[in-house]
Amino acid sequence: MRMSKMGFKPEKLAPKDADTINHKLLVQAGFVRQLMAGVYTYLPFGLRVLRKIEQIVREEMDAIGGEEMLMPMLHPAEIWKKTGGWEIDVLFKLKSRTDREYALGQSQEEVVTPAMKEFIKSYRDLPRRPYHIQWKFRDELRSKSGIMRGREFLMKDMYSFHLDQADFDKFYEVAKKAYLKVFARMGLSAKVTEASGGAFTEKVSYEFEVPTEAGEVNILYCNSCEFCVNIDDINSYKPGDSCPKCKKEELIPAVAAEVGNVFDLGQKYTKAFDLKVATSTGEFIYPIMGCYGIGVSRTMGVIVEKFHDDKGIIWPAQIAPFTVYLIDIKKDKEAQEIYDQLTASGVEVLWDDRDINVGRKFTDADLIGCPWRMIVSDKSLATNEVEIKSRGENEIRMMKMEQFIDSLK
Repeated sequence: MRMSKMGFKPEKLAPKDADTINHKLLVQAGFVRQLMAGVYTYLPFGLRVLRKIEQIVREEMDAIGGEEMLMPMLHPAEIWKKTGGWEIDVLFKLKSRTDREYALGQSQEEVVTPAMKEFIKSYRDLPRRPYHIQWKFRDELRSKSGIMRGREFLMKDMYSFHLDQADFDKFYEVAKKAYLKVFARMGLSAKVTEASGGAFTEKVSYEFEVPTEAGEVNILYCNSCEFCVNIDDINSYKPGDSCPKCKKEELIPAVAAEVGNVFDLGQKYTKAFDLKVATSTGEFIYPIMGCYGIGVSRTMGVIVEKFHDDKGIIWPAQIAPFTVYLIDIKKDKEAQEIYDQLTASGVEVLWDDRDINVGRKFTDADLIGCPWRMIVSDKSLATNEVEIKSRGENEIRMMKMEQFIDSLK
């Protein structure tokens, strides 16, 4: 992509109303624009990152048997009233011209359960793991933290259906490993955290928390094992307590941001919609359900909070909008050849071919945060090489193009 052909470009100054790093940098670098509190437009750079996060999530959900579908955002009030969800305070409600009531989906239990009732009839049809990646709506009283807490946000939600509790527990371990892999592919180290089930269930739920000062959750974790607890929801522990799991170390406090969650829904929704299955003995039972969420747009904000410096964003390679930020110093013809060579090799390139001061190009390269900056100049051409610098590092290297492309592979 050539920046001279783009209508969306970075700004010299950060927005004055930005109160978080992700809001400041994503707006200044040209990734998003705020329409109102909690609602954002994703510009071309931002959409590229969002789609890459989405694809990583999709690949890992498919790998554990997920079946992708797409469910509606507009729901009739009747299905929410059937489960008691109509009284949830964050639910957006509206009326049509005929006074029929609707809700904007803040989750999809009320939609997926009656949908799956048509296809789940006996134990032979279980387990099932439908999921989708869709926009959600929540009437947050105080929407803040940039794209980390929105009134409209992109989320992956999977719903599993099981014959019994043991099968759910077995799949939870599979899903947990998949979640940790999802976040690891994005450069994040998430902690599996015990928390309250809130409005979804009375049982303990599990959150996937990433330690960051920009977070809104207080956790306690153990360095010797995987024990971690949300002390805002479960206040049975305090800093300095011995780890209840391994007994080896004291619990350490931290602030964290939630990027995913898992709820054991029990039979609440299968009973509400009378979804029964026949067992191998002919008995009819209500399946156990699980819900598995990943905040796609929220995770994008958390990544910016985790990976930045005073110059701008430092995107992990797998979700960066482009792999290479190409700058030519009065060498348009040669840069075109290199751009074509990189593109033909499958490398995503953002070519800053604008007729502006080269210092501004360097500044914007750091602000946008692609993993590699490549410079074409008299100096590099004299040795038939290109000048390469990794974002976040100071070392500048001279490399042959073929060597650089091989290193990416």
